[in-house]
Amino acid sequence: MLAAIILSALAMTAIVAVRYLLTSGGFAFATRLVRPGLYQDLNPQIGREIGWSMASAAIYGVPAGIVAWGWQEHGWTLIYTDLAAYPLWYLPLSLFLYLFAHDTWFYWTHRLMHRPKWFRIAHAVHHASRPPTAWAAMSFHPIEALTGAVVIPALVFFIPVHVGVLGMVLGIMTLMGVTNHMGWEMFPKWLVHSRVGNWVITASHHQRHHDAYRCNYGLYFRFWDRLCRTDRGLAKP
Repeated sequence: MLAAIILSALAMTAIVAVRYLLTSGGFAFATRLVRPGLYQDLNPQIGREIGWSMASAAIYGVPAGIVAWGWQEHGWTLIYTDLAAYPLWYLPLSLFLYLFAHDTWFYWTHRLMHRPKWFRIAHAVHHASRPPTAWAAMSFHPIEALTGAVVIPALVFFIPVHVGVLGMVLGIMTLMGVTNHMGWEMFPKWLVHSRVGNWVITASHHQRHHDAYRCNYGLYFRFWDRLCRTDRGLAKP
């Protein structure tokens, strides 16, 4: 049993690491094409970002691997594969529930990480990326990585989710984590400043956080920032 758990954890760690390298690498390459010179002279910083991210991949992979083993071997989770198990309208609802729950957890733990003690101990690693690059999405101190690694594995014990929707959650998490740190806005202005854009976080919103620190804490949505009056708008183009 222990060997199976270890193998599952190693497999998930490899998946997280490869997913990060491919996604961050792809958008970093796109940045060099679309915004040549933006990452100029940042190679030492990028090296540190990759190093911290590889450590984070292991921290994310271990709980994910344990949960995957428990689901496959014992059916301990609420992950399901039969589309008939729940009404089809539950698929988009479950996607939103996962994203909102994750966003809520991220907002409040992120604010905690900006308390002087925790910033000094852990979160300073992430903000050492000045400016952040596409490689910075998972550049966390192990303590901060642990706070992010437990939320999705915990949710599968409380909210039923189709395995395909769970894959979408992980894909959105990866894409938004990377694109929000690229240092430039990939979406057109009409979308960023639309009604949808006013509630969804993009690079312009998160860049403002890296510029001013005490604002714009959200991950996917601007709901908690608006409710708690920590939304400071978008970074200057």
